[in-house]
This record gives sequence, C-alpha cells and structure tokens, in this order.
Amino acid sequence: MPDSRKTFTDAEALDFHRLPTPGKISILPTKPMATQRDLSLAYSPGVAVPVKAIAENPDLAYDYTSKGNLVAVISNGTAILGLGNLGAMASKPVMEGKSVLFKRFADVDSIDIEVTTQDVEEFITTVRNIGPTFGGINLEDIKSPECFIIESRLRDELDIPVFHDDQHGTAIIAAAGLLNACELTGRRLSDIKVVVNGAGAAGLSCIALIKQLGVPHENVIALDREGVIYRGREKGMDQFKSVHAIDTKARTLDDAIKGADVFMGLSVAGAMTQDMVRAMAKKPIIFAMANPDPEITPEEVHAARKDAIVATGRSDYPNQVNNVLGFPYIFRGALDVRARTINEEMKVAAARALAELAKQDVPDEVAAAYHGKRLKFGPDYIIPSPFDPRLISEIPPYVAQAAMDSGVARKPIADIQAYKHSLAQRLDPTAAMIQRVQTVVRRTPRCIVFAEGEEPAVIRAAFAFQELGLGRSVLVGREDTVRDNMAQVGVPESANLNIVNARLSHNNEIYADHLYKRLQRFGFLQRDVQRLVNQDRNVFGACMVAAGHADGMVTGVTRNYATVLDDVLKVIDPARGERVMGMSIVLMKGRTLFISDTAVAEFPEPQELAQIVLQSAAMARQFGAIPRVALLSHSTFGNPKMERSEKIRDAVSILDRREDIDFEYEGEMNVDVALNANIKDLYPFSRLSEAANVLVMPALHSSSIATSLLATAGGATVIGPVLTGLAKPIQIAPLGGTVSDIVTYATVAAFQAAEAVEAKA
Repeated sequence: MPDSRKTFTDAEALDFHRLPTPGKISILPTKPMATQRDLSLAYSPGVAVPVKAIAENPDLAYDYTSKGNLVAVISNGTAILGLGNLGAMASKPVMEGKSVLFKRFADVDSIDIEVTTQDVEEFITTVRNIGPTFGGINLEDIKSPECFIIESRLRDELDIPVFHDDQHGTAIIAAAGLLNACELTGRRLSDIKVVVNGAGAAGLSCIALIKQLGVPHENVIALDREGVIYRGREKGMDQFKSVHAIDTKARTLDDAIKGADVFMGLSVAGAMTQDMVRAMAKKPIIFAMANPDPEITPEEVHAARKDAIVATGRSDYPNQVNNVLGFPYIFRGALDVRARTINEEMKVAAARALAELAKQDVPDEVAAAYHGKRLKFGPDYIIPSPFDPRLISEIPPYVAQAAMDSGVARKPIADIQAYKHSLAQRLDPTAAMIQRVQTVVRRTPRCIVFAEGEEPAVIRAAFAFQELGLGRSVLVGREDTVRDNMAQVGVPESANLNIVNARLSHNNEIYADHLYKRLQRFGFLQRDVQRLVNQDRNVFGACMVAAGHADGMVTGVTRNYATVLDDVLKVIDPARGERVMGMSIVLMKGRTLFISDTAVAEFPEPQELAQIVLQSAAMARQFGAIPRVALLSHSTFGNPKMERSEKIRDAVSILDRREDIDFEYEGEMNVDVALNANIKDLYPFSRLSEAANVLVMPALHSSSIATSLLATAGGATVIGPVLTGLAKPIQIAPLGGTVSDIVTYATVAAFQAAEAVEAKA
C-alpha cells in the first residue's frame, strides 16, 4: 500500500542500503592492530591466556570478550513488519536496522542472525547452540503462536536475557501510557475495564503486563478475528489465548466496548468506529496501535469524544507507542548487571520508569518530536519522545535495580547514581547535536529558498524539508519544468511547494533596483543587473532573502563553491563587524570538532585569524558546544620556531588584549597537543581546561586537507563548510550533493535564521 507520507523514493531507499557500502552495520576492532606485538596479543600466542581463564570460569567471558555488550537480533522472517512471511533473508534489512537502533539509542553492540527454518524445534536448537556467544538474544518478526513457544523455551534453556520485542516492547510502552492516562483521568488500575482487540504476540503480551500491573483478570476482554475470547469458546483457541478467556456474554467488539474505560487496539485499520467511542465510559482511553494506520484516527476519536486520551503507533501524532523507547534501554540495564533473564519485574520497572519520565519537564529534544510545540504532562503527552536524551540514563537503572531485587543479576551495581552518570556519557554526541538544530528549527519554522529548483535532487530535498516540519520550501525555476521533474522523482502533486519563476516574478523589478544600487559603481549597467536577476538563480534567490521574502537560501549543487559565493556576495554583505568564513563540523564517535576557516580565507592575517576565532567560538556555542579554541600550527608554543607561526602568535596577542572574550583559547599548538586531554601534564600553563573542540587552521589548504582526510580516511561525518558571517543565512551545499546533503544545509540555514530571531528577542 503506497505511503503518501514518505519523503523518499524506493530508489533512494535502495541506494541508502546499498551505498557506499552494502548494509547498515560493520565490525570495528576495539584494540590496536598495528604492530606484530598487537597481533600476538590479539591472537596467538597472547589469546591463549584468556582462553585458559574462561575455560576455568566461563563467566570471565564477560571480562575478556565482547559478550557483555553484544546482543543477537534473530529472526526466521515469518512475520516481517506488516509484510508477512517473506523468509529469513528478506528479514535481514529489518534485523540490521534493529541492530543499528540498539547502537544508536543505548550503545549496545548488536549483530543480526537470520535462521532459515520455520520448524520450531530446529529454530530453538539453533539459537540455543549459539546463545552463549551473546550477552542477550532479541527475537524479532517471528509469527504467532510459534513466537510464544520459542521465547518460553529459550528463556528456560539459556542463562542470558531472551526477549521477543514484538510481544513485550509494545506492551511495556503501552503500559507506561496506560499508567499515566489512568492518573490523568482519576482511575485506579484495579477498577478499569479494558478491551484488547487483537490476540497476536503484542496483544497477548499487553494483556499479561497490565494484569501484572494490577488490572484484574475478569476486567479484561480480549478479542481476535473470531470475536471475544470467552470461556467455553472452541474455534480458533490455543493455550496462549485460553489463559485470558473470561466469563462474559459479549461476543463482538460492539458488545465488549460498551462502558469500557480503555481500548487497546493491536489489529487492523478501521476496526473501531466513532459509535464505539461514544459507547465507552467518560474520559475514554484509546490506544489504537495498528500500523501503519490505526484502528481509528485521533481526529475521528476527538470528533466523537472531546474528553478522550488517544495514543497510536504513528510518529505524526502525539503519544506514539514506539518500541524504541523500550528494548535498547531494557537490554542496556540487563547487560550491565549481567542478568540471566528479562523477567516480569524488569518489564514492569521499565514501564513505570517511562511513565515517570513523561511527568518531568521536557527538554528541547522532546519539543522537536512534536514539531516544536511545547508540551507538558497531560492528555497529549503521556509517553516520552523516542528522542528524549534522558532515556539512556533514566530507564536502564530501573531495569538493573529490578534485576538485582529479583535475584537475576550476576553483577550487582553498587552505586546507581554513578551508573546513571556513566550512562549519560555513552551516546554519540552526533545525534544530540543534530537533534538540537532540528529542535530550534521546528520551534520557529522558516521559509528557505532552494535556488536550483529544477534539479531533481533539490526538488526531493525541498519536499523532505517541508514534510519533516522544518519550514516552507520555495523552488526557483520554471513551473512546467519543476512540475515535470516532481512527477519523475515521485513528489506528489499535492505537495505544497512554492514555485517561483525569476523572469515572471512580480518582485523582479524590486530585486533589480536593489541590485543596481549595489553594483552600479562596480561596472554593472541596468541591463546587466536585470539579466542577472532574470537568469541567475543564485542572484534571484539571494535577492528574495535580502528583501525579506524568505529567511534563508541553499544552493551549490550545480556550481562550484567560489562561483556561488561570488554570486551571493553581489546581493548580500557580510554582517557588521564579521568576515565571511566557513566552518566544518566534524562528527565522530565520542567527539565533535569545529574546524575553521574551511572555505574563504586562503592565508589569513593575524587580525583575520582573531576574528575567525571569535566567530568560530560563537558558532560552536550556537550548536550547543562549550567552545575551547586551539589556534593550530606545526609548532607548539614556539617549538620549533617557524616564521609562519608568528601570525598565529600575533592573533593570540590580539585576543589577549580584548576584555570581552568569555571562552577558552590557546595557541600556537600542534594538533596532537590540542586534542590531547592530558595537555596540562605537559603544558601546565595552557589555558585549555580540556581538549580543544574548535580548531582554527593557519590556512585554507590545511583546513581543507584536514577535513577531507577525516571524512575520507577517518570515517567521520563532516557537515560543511557551513557559511557564516553573511548578513543573511545562505548555505552552499557540495557540488553534486545528495538529497540528504541539501536537506542538512537547508536545515542549517533555517537554524541560523531562527537563532538570529531568538538573539534579537
């Protein structure tokens, strides 16, 4: 079924998984492998020492191997997403994706394993035999009822956590939402009547968990395709459904829903009607969790009942029941205490921890999940956002504590507060920084001009930018050509993209007059300027921004950087007191670096270097970093003495004479010294309290080479050069940039525009 909400084409999805390296995961060594000694320690003969130790005490595998932070994501492909039984190999992209989520959200190493059998006993034997390799097993996309048998048997036969996320993930998140919804509506779990429509893996797990939380057995009515699961029913029953059968006269969902306090849907779109909503008790709680489309939409619910609290599985509605809120953090806590299993106590602890987190004041990252809308605990915010940065430090400690209290932890944690602090340090800062940028943009969406509006990649990017809630997109180009290319790249006709033809714009004369006043004393005639406005997309787009008809612009996909910058400077001046420069943001595991100037100044003089330092520090601060600036050179504090280092020392002297600097800076220094956290040991007089995170280069070529090396050979993600110092937000994307590149640069332009508005306010 086509999804009109997609911001990508099928070809882009295939390319994402194929390029530049097939798949989404890889394995990297954690120890150096550079010398013969390294190899001797890693393999023979050095490896024999831990081998003997583990042979005597198998638990030492947690100390000497990766077992303690390694989870296997295992499937046979019998229930892939909503696509059905497509086989083990077809499930591999999904299992790799689950492995990526483990790493992204909880720093858990994960490997996918696809088992090519649909025989239950054969599957159990395979997983049991490989189980000791891992610290935990995440079962995924296995059809019901086989999934119940497989999980139950493996939990009994392995002494590591075995968790079928399709069952328990949804149940834990839904239970957290139910706890908060009951609190908001003044209900007690022991009193509520619950109807669960859908008796598959997730549905039955939801029933079991809410009963564990305190909902009485007789107060839960479950339904499957045959209707209500009641005592005495024979058709379509099995041991897993029978345990939830109750004495009731209800036989259909219409019967069961009358007077119900809670509806939990894990079935199909359209299963619930507005009449059913009206038949429920006051302040009904409705969790319509069918994917991709819920049993009933929130709009339909609220049209029938204004007093309802609604949750869905969709990210475009509040209160998303999203499994990523659960499994990464549950495994994180279980692994960290070396738990033998994930038991009911740990699941309940996770649900209660999630419910409590939703009651706390929300950070900016949570606002981003709701398109900038500032929310607090209430009917539209009963479940935390998947991008809440506090999840990593809030959920695992509860899970770990429950494991210790229930006696399944092999390595208890003595200091939970210290553990919480260590968890907060585990995540890659890359995602947090990008999330912060999007948070600011979504809070105050801006209008961005996509100057090369006829280019297919630019059209896709403009559509994605708008669909992601980052702002409004304006495409500069001929409407017929843009429309034709929209159809070719799969952008729907209904996409509300603004298309502006430069030659036909009613603002054409205004822009030409503005430009002529700027350029008439630089050899440009009136007709020259008119030709630029009519024919040069960069000039026209920059004029829109200069006139306040748009907030920012992105360009550069079809022309080189210097040419584009020259076009822009014809229209827009540098900001007062600033110089135009480029900063590259280098994102790596455990470290984010800001490198300047990577775009404009070839050999900056001391005064220029000092200004670059000031702007670089300000920009790093905008992106959420506390700037510690190092002015780089081949020499460190005069050793060896070099003529070119004099400029850097002079720049430091200029900064020393200023009284308005509120950040750390130091120089001249070699990059090894700048990035060494133990710099104080060698240079106790250094003004840097920690390793530098802002690197100011002595020349354009060195900055360009450094960032290219980090991206190409070092595997870092590099955003930039990000253009700064202009009076208006303009960003120049890489020549031939991808859709993702263009969206990123457009987002940065919108971020700069939003920050400028906030600064004025």
